[in-house]
Amino acid sequence: MVLSRFWLVIFVCSITFVIAGLFTNQYYSIDYVLNGKQGEPLLISEKYLNEVPQFVQDSLKVSGNNEFVVNRVTSDADTTYVYNKQTVKIYSGTQKADGLLPMAKSSLLDLILPLIAYLAFFCGIMELLIISGASEKLAGYLSPAFAKIFPSIPKNHESISYMTLNFAANFLGLDSAATPFGLKAMEKLQEINPDKDKASDAQIMFMCLHAAGLTLIPTSIIGYRAAENAANPADVMLPCIITSFVGTIAAFILVGIKQRINFKSASLLVGLMSLIGAIIGLLFYVNTLDLIGKNYFTANLSGVLLLAIIGFTLLFSFINEKKFIAKNTNLFDTFVVGANNGLKTGAMIFPYVMGMLVAISLFRNSGLFELISHGMAFVFSHLGVHKEIIDSLPVAMLRPFASSGSRGFMIDAMRVYGPDSFAGRLSCIFQCSAETTFYVIAVYFGSVNIKDTRYTLWMMLLVDLICVLTAIFVASWFF
Repeated sequence: MVLSRFWLVIFVCSITFVIAGLFTNQYYSIDYVLNGKQGEPLLISEKYLNEVPQFVQDSLKVSGNNEFVVNRVTSDADTTYVYNKQTVKIYSGTQKADGLLPMAKSSLLDLILPLIAYLAFFCGIMELLIISGASEKLAGYLSPAFAKIFPSIPKNHESISYMTLNFAANFLGLDSAATPFGLKAMEKLQEINPDKDKASDAQIMFMCLHAAGLTLIPTSIIGYRAAENAANPADVMLPCIITSFVGTIAAFILVGIKQRINFKSASLLVGLMSLIGAIIGLLFYVNTLDLIGKNYFTANLSGVLLLAIIGFTLLFSFINEKKFIAKNTNLFDTFVVGANNGLKTGAMIFPYVMGMLVAISLFRNSGLFELISHGMAFVFSHLGVHKEIIDSLPVAMLRPFASSGSRGFMIDAMRVYGPDSFAGRLSCIFQCSAETTFYVIAVYFGSVNIKDTRYTLWMMLLVDLICVLTAIFVASWFF
């Protein structure tokens, strides 16, 4: 219900803002809101040739393509005058996101179709895990710890193994693998959910832990920093780990208090301390490496472990081939059955994803997001918040809505302020240590047709806020 209201508010406020802007001459044309593409120049005015400055008229007359560019503001797109059919169209600035209709199209072509491909492959691998008995063994090993965190889940339940694989994939920065494992976990949790229209406690805990995005190897962030010629692309790895770890612990404590989980359990404390010890040990090891060693380690660890998981699944399935024969199937046919299930899941979640992304697109292109962002920057600047922190805030603000948008702000921050500046580094930590909350809720709950997400949204947003505050503190400490 909360998500539905929020989605409706975004749409109504954005549409109202656009129409008001048109009638108050803030916008010359609102076609870009519907049909524009991200990065395209914005039409801000149209005049007759004799109405533009004389030097522009002269330049247009001698220009072979009837176009003249004025270099006035180097930090923004150049102002462009285009003469066509007796009028001069004036463009300035660029569009922040795809328009409503292109976004609806790209959500299918650029997001859902690749996601369906990942789902098909990894759901095929997961089907092998199920039939071979590997998932059952994994659930058996982890049941004692998970019973403390998810008391409503039966012992050795299949969802435990899928949640473990989801956390592991997120931990290693393998987003393409994490989503299929997470969707399968939600499907299994839904099977034991007594109220099919309402999110269960276990599903909420899983979603909030997922939102914290505990990350060990921020592979993509390191890659972006390397592309921007950072002196040490991996220097944000430790701050990212600390920030995401604090967010994960905060999510567990906050949701645990809400769900009255027993925090005094010895096994729970042992598991938590073991995790902390493993992270600290790995950090000490990475810290002993030189720059090339760190780059090599971070570039290969995730890939090696993913290949190891796939290889183990295939080998374990081959060793237990009798179980497949007993079910009148074989390894490849089992993989195909799982892949078909992945295709169906992808088709099911498309409307949820498309609806959320279109609303966010309208929100950004309307100018409402920029207005709120500038307003917050103004308030923070008068509260004495450092300018470099304010320069990074657009990444933190947009991250819960759209990963691609916040990624664009992150890259822009590195290019404008430098990849080794405080603002550039903090933007990277923001991008790494939180989740695209609205997208994740739409995908995960949409995959199991849950209508009432209860307190999931505000709890995930609270975790996002904790990650933002932690990122600022950690970045100030390190840099």
